[in-house]
Amino acid sequence: MAEPTLYLFDGYNLLHAGPFEDPRELVDRLASFVALRGARGVVVFDGAGEELVYGPLEVRYAANADALLERLAAEYRTAETVCLVSSDSAVRGTSGQEVQKRSSATFLSELEETAHDETPHSRLADRVDEETRKRLENLRRGQGSG
Repeated sequence: MAEPTLYLFDGYNLLHAGPFEDPRELVDRLASFVALRGARGVVVFDGAGEELVYGPLEVRYAANADALLERLAAEYRTAETVCLVSSDSAVRGTSGQEVQKRSSATFLSELEETAHDETPHSRLADRVDEETRKRLENLRRGQGSG
């Protein structure tokens, strides 16, 4: 099975299935996950909020996240290798045969493995001073260089 080039994430479904304290923590982890894989992703939350882009990850909000995830899967499944991450069987069932599907629990175990794959000596964060680390984190969050 080909590696996905586009991940579609059911935001609140993943948030509630995992150890995350808030959506921002989940978004940070997902942005790192897709970047490490050279892929891109869209995380969709129910409701209203500020739509943002964190590198290769888009954060979107919709009145019905399931409907948007289904539409995005249908839109991209013929041009890209798409992986839909949701424990909602209705969403997974209507996304099409061409779409890879993972439950939130399965994906979270992959996400945890990715987090543990970094060896301390290979992390850039361990080789920069605290001030530089803070500035880089602010840039990554889109907060400028201050």
